[in-house]
Amino acid sequence: MTTESSPERDWKAPRGVPVSILTGFLGAGKTTLLNRLISDPWLSDAALIINEFGDIGIDHLLVESSGDGVIELSDGCLCCTVRGELVDTLADLMDRMQSGRIRPFSRVVIETTGLADPVPVMQSVIGHPALGQSYRLEGLVTVVDAVNGLSTLAGHEEARRQVAVADTLVLSKTGLVPSCDELRARLEDLNPLARIVEAGDPGVTAQGLFDTGAYDPGTRGLDVARWLSSKAAGHTDEHDHHHHHSHDVNRHNADIRSDSLVFEKPISPDALMMFLDLLGSAHGPNLLRMKGIIKLSDDPSRPLVVHAVQSLMSEPVRLPAWPEGARPETRLVVITRDMPEGFVGELFSAFADEPGIGRPDRAALANNPLVIPGMPSPR
Repeated sequence: MTTESSPERDWKAPRGVPVSILTGFLGAGKTTLLNRLISDPWLSDAALIINEFGDIGIDHLLVESSGDGVIELSDGCLCCTVRGELVDTLADLMDRMQSGRIRPFSRVVIETTGLADPVPVMQSVIGHPALGQSYRLEGLVTVVDAVNGLSTLAGHEEARRQVAVADTLVLSKTGLVPSCDELRARLEDLNPLARIVEAGDPGVTAQGLFDTGAYDPGTRGLDVARWLSSKAAGHTDEHDHHHHHSHDVNRHNADIRSDSLVFEKPISPDALMMFLDLLGSAHGPNLLRMKGIIKLSDDPSRPLVVHAVQSLMSEPVRLPAWPEGARPETRLVVITRDMPEGFVGELFSAFADEPGIGRPDRAALANNPLVIPGMPSPR
């Protein structure tokens, strides 16, 4: 089965100021880390948004001042009562910079409360129509307490989600425990694709944590290994044209799954958009995060970069060529909740016209007359 591709879509380079999110459960050591990083010259022209949970702000007293760049949001966490205020703050920051009322800033760092679910925070950055033109999500850093990390992960869903969607995991207080091996194993179960570093390592810098290697319109390059993680980007198979690696963490009483999917066969642009639309509309609440580099059939030499948080997708980016050293094949990193093993890979395969026994084809998924637009297909 084949489908004619439509003319190339207007996929352009990403715009806007990069936004990084720093999160971690209560007492993990976010403020201690931030105090260390705020003096890093790489953050000298950054805007810092600090959120405090409660009626009276406290955290701002523990963070060294950086002038107009420090903004504190009180009376709630970013993912709850002040999500609107976060949107307003980001919009006001951009307006003040463009009108010359504050000095220009090159990036934004948002520190959430320890109780914050980072997914809605990420959504508020990429899902707002106006903010999406001014800002782009760069990545998420989660701080994990080496002393209490295992018990925190066992007892709090928010902590597991903070770990599951992170690009980088920072272990704090490692000097207070004899070994972090068990905690590291648990973190790799929840998010095998994230980098894990120790906060006390003198080599840990602001750029090393917050620069995820995402596409840079200035250099017109993408560090695939860092953006998808070295583990995902380095996973190859010379014999299989389609494979995936799944980490099931249900044995730890969690419901989060991480999949790394690799496809050699290109997919048509129209089929890709149908796949993304169906995945977002029918399964968006269970899709915590997805990012990938896609091989398209209209021009396999120019890959597409996609990034989604639940049902919201950042504007796709068409690269002029495959990054140096990257194998020309589709690579998707998908983190889901309460979804069957292999589901996303099978769905993508159907739209990519990969053969599969007992699996519905793309036409059946896309053209089913019983499907209500915006609603999942009947089972």
